[in-house]
Amino acid sequence: MTTPAPGAPRALPDFPWDSLAGARARAAQHAGGVVDLSIGTPVDSTPPVLREALAAAADAPGYPTALGTTALRASAAGWLRRRLGVEIADPAGAEPSVIPTVGSKELVALLPTLLGLQGSATTVLLPEIAYPTYEVGAVLAGLSVRRCDAPPADAGAVSLVWLNSPGNPHGRVLTDEQLRAWVEWGRAHGVPVVADECYITLGWDVSPRSILHPAIAGEDHTGLLAVHSLSKQSTAAGYRGGLLSGDPVLVRRVWEVRRHLGLLVPAPVQAAMVAALDDDAHVDAQRERYRARRERLAAAVRGAGMRIDHSEAGLYLWATRDEDCWTTIDRLAGLGIVAAPGSFYGAAGARHVRLALTASDERIDAAVERLR
Repeated sequence: MTTPAPGAPRALPDFPWDSLAGARARAAQHAGGVVDLSIGTPVDSTPPVLREALAAAADAPGYPTALGTTALRASAAGWLRRRLGVEIADPAGAEPSVIPTVGSKELVALLPTLLGLQGSATTVLLPEIAYPTYEVGAVLAGLSVRRCDAPPADAGAVSLVWLNSPGNPHGRVLTDEQLRAWVEWGRAHGVPVVADECYITLGWDVSPRSILHPAIAGEDHTGLLAVHSLSKQSTAAGYRGGLLSGDPVLVRRVWEVRRHLGLLVPAPVQAAMVAALDDDAHVDAQRERYRARRERLAAAVRGAGMRIDHSEAGLYLWATRDEDCWTTIDRLAGLGIVAAPGSFYGAAGARHVRLALTASDERIDAAVERLR
């Protein structure tokens, strides 16, 4: 992305998915139809526990609050403790330590602005291979971007660090030592470190650890934030329910701006989030569906002569034929399969493709058969 002249408006990058139009058209010619493994959108039904709670709360004539209901914040604190081993400050206290968000993508895109960093001529650190919205958020705030996978020796004008573990697209999980190094670096330089942990309940070969866990953060969450989402673990992407938790000072800063902007999670969705966060059974059942799909698809991908790197957690296989990713995209499109080119996520991903597990059993089986 080029840097505009001083005073010139900063242009957003092209929407990456538009560049897949040709591959989609070619894949659509396959007699068995398209197997779309490019976008990680859930396809399984939203569990009844969420739908029933949503319907029961449908009579909602008043405005919800940006802070979230007391019940939601209590359920979020319970989920963090039970599933991730994270203890947060009193969720009902004067200083909010957890708030709901309209999904996680809008939070990611707006966080530099919500933290008041816009126009500060500073830099946001991103992983070398990263979800594109981290960069979009920096661009919207008029900030520069620097990609690195380890704390830099020179903090320079860095104002924010994004981590993503388990990572999208590659499923890489940061070790405790790597997480602690970032925490120590951020605190030493007064830079907030934010971990996008939307896939944290989907560890396969390892058990991902939250940046807020006491083994990583220590006795408090100073300078740290974590982002979580119900989209994948509860197959509820259409509900747009997410969470931001961590340092009460930073959470309050985000909350204050969000309530001015009217960024409110609808009351029925907040009720559904309570039901989702209080129930582990549906999360475990969906995890098993993804595990079975991953096992079948990974075997077929390797059998087709591709190598799978990382992918120890999350909802994707990070695969390569050691060729330009667009060549692989074209090969797969000839089989009626659409994948995401690794170049979407940074120059370091240019020889990989991302294959999502978020397809029905029937479509996963079709991909397996075609890859044979």
